[in-house]
Amino acid sequence: MSEKINIDQVAQLARLRLKPEEREKLSKDLEAILAYVDQLRELNTEGVEPTSHAMALENVFRKDAVKPGEVRDRVLEFAPKREGNFFKVPKVIEG
Repeated sequence: MSEKINIDQVAQLARLRLKPEEREKLSKDLEAILAYVDQLRELNTEGVEPTSHAMALENVFRKDAVKPGEVRDRVLEFAPKREGNFFKVPKVIEG
């Protein structure tokens, strides 16, 4: 990589406040990352399918099944007051 990275501009764009020692370290790290990207650009990727993961991923789906839910009734058994299928609580907001 032939260009020097303007670390102050990068820090400003990223909304970072860097100490002087952080500027130097970050500058070296970014230069190393960009040098590695330049190496990757030299690879022949002709005929290689673009991917988002190193391995093929496939979702495993199951059939939706409707099952009776008994949790609501069990929970409402412990409610101090209830109205139908709901907890009954004192009014806390004035109309």
